[in-house]
Formats: sequence, C-alpha cells, structure tokens
Amino acid sequence: MAGNKMELKAHEGTYSGFITLLKVGTAVSVVVAAIVVLLIAN
Repeated sequence: MAGNKMELKAHEGTYSGFITLLKVGTAVSVVVAAIVVLLIAN
C-alpha cells in the first residue's frame, strides 16, 4: 500500500504540471491568435 501512495503523489505532481502547461499554452495561443487577427485586419 505504501508504494501506491508514493505512486499517487508522483502522478498528482505530473498531472498538476500538465494542467499548468495546458493553461499557459492556451493563454499564449489566445494572445498570439489575437495579434495575428489584428495584423491581418490592418
């Protein structure tokens, strides 16, 4: 059982990092898309 708890903590850390990367990547993509739209519109 102790091994499972250790693995769960490792998985939670990996998942947390993935979710953070997903959020940051989404925000950056939205900003870049807005800049491209503004450049095309002008």
